[in-house]
Amino acid sequence: MAVEAGTQQDERVAGRVWTVRLDPDGRPAAGAVRLSCSRQTCADQRLPGGAATGRKAAVEHINMHLAHVRAGGGPRAEAWCACRAADCAWHTPDPTAVTRGGARPTPTPGPGRCGGPVVLTVYADRAGRLWRVAETCARCAATTPDCRVLDTAPPPTRTTPARRQDPAAPKPAGGTTEDRVAALFSDHAPSPTTGTASAPAATPASVPPARAASPRGPARRPKRWGKIAQRIVPQDLEPDVLRMELIDLGDEFRAYQQRPEPDLAVLAELHERKARAFALWADVSGDDSLRLEAHRAETAAQTTREMHANRGGPPVDGQPVVERLLTRQQAVHARSVLDHVATHCPLPEAEARLAVLMLTLRSARAGTGNVTGQDLTGWLPNDAEDVLQRLVEADWMILPGTVAEVMASRSENPAAVTVPSLLPEQARPFTFGKTTRAKLSGWAQKIVGDRKIRKKKLGAATRLLALYAAAHTRPDGRLGDAEDDGINLDQVAVFTALTPEQVAEHAQLLVTADWFTEADTAEGKLRGQLAERVLPLGGLL
Repeated sequence: MAVEAGTQQDERVAGRVWTVRLDPDGRPAAGAVRLSCSRQTCADQRLPGGAATGRKAAVEHINMHLAHVRAGGGPRAEAWCACRAADCAWHTPDPTAVTRGGARPTPTPGPGRCGGPVVLTVYADRAGRLWRVAETCARCAATTPDCRVLDTAPPPTRTTPARRQDPAAPKPAGGTTEDRVAALFSDHAPSPTTGTASAPAATPASVPPARAASPRGPARRPKRWGKIAQRIVPQDLEPDVLRMELIDLGDEFRAYQQRPEPDLAVLAELHERKARAFALWADVSGDDSLRLEAHRAETAAQTTREMHANRGGPPVDGQPVVERLLTRQQAVHARSVLDHVATHCPLPEAEARLAVLMLTLRSARAGTGNVTGQDLTGWLPNDAEDVLQRLVEADWMILPGTVAEVMASRSENPAAVTVPSLLPEQARPFTFGKTTRAKLSGWAQKIVGDRKIRKKKLGAATRLLALYAAAHTRPDGRLGDAEDDGINLDQVAVFTALTPEQVAEHAQLLVTADWFTEADTAEGKLRGQLAERVLPLGGLL
């Protein structure tokens, strides 16, 4: 990899820098951009998609370089600060520059010298035109705006233990204890002859010397303030890299809460970083409450990873992960509802069983649920009114008015039906909460109201079969679990109110509706494969 001008030093100790730039290419009306990288082997790319496409390609290119650096061991503890090699220009404005208003910017005073361990940083300008990955010291990284610390180099390994010396005795070749501690700072290069930190006068000519301090003393920039987990990060917390990591984590957690859609993979990574940061904070401060917070964050990270795995399921034969509508545990609750309906439906017909299932999902939590006439006619296009009347006569449900009034209800004024067996004062058949109930109801509604099933005008029994099959599939879409291929045909027949022979006929109807790609009922098992379009509805056995 090539490095920027100003950092061409001895490769053994030079702070490395890689930059990716985005510039207009050709006429502005063409909307093309050119992506260039400081790595000599990376050819310039012309991207016709505009700035958005260019920024996406630039981020992917930077991530590729970061992966390469991390694969090589990450930042090097013996490297000089790359920002110092550039005279700290990355966090000090050019005094000769003029702003749009004609005024000159006030220079931001930097630290008196570099300090802290070597860190791997990434910088992105706010205009989205420049990205930079660099090995710098922790102090310059904290002072540079829009700069994030990704990794920290471990301290150099000490090969010999420190021993007390007689003041009158000559200094050992390894230098004093102060000299060895100074080697931890990234702006001190090891001497080629002694292995200790060299004085500024002995610094190689290619490394810029430290700037002289002001006669009034070095002007200090106020430290960045931050808060995480209802705790204020102390401004005197050391090491400074830990303080900045805690502040960045607090900002990133708050930014995550503003996302329009959750991303469990990102949330798990944030919890993992929080666990590591709080564990180090506890070691530094001796506060046991911080260690408990680190343990909670570690548990949250593990739980979030499990939720992410349950949502998508494991990868199948290298295929992309399918975003499931139900998690693995929600699929277990869905099967419990199907079993409950199979044993508690007051009427034997498939139409009544479908209505009981959908109404049970609407009222599973409190014993009451809202329904409209459009819902009922969507479930049962020709028999809704008759089935509803028979369920009322069987004392399975109570309506707020007449059957005709319920059928005439609309979404702005739905009818609240009551299922006495599901009221809170009765024994609770289900253990899931209101969020899971809404998920299960939406899942069943998507299956029953499937566009192709409605287009084929398939009846209630076929829709029940589609529901039962979706709840009993593996991540790859095959029916049944891994140990017992297929679903027991007798169990399917009981739930769908069909005979085993009729199950085979209705399975073929689902093949024509592109619900199954294949289906057979040999050896007393219903075997089949869900079509790719309905894989998200699978039940994750």
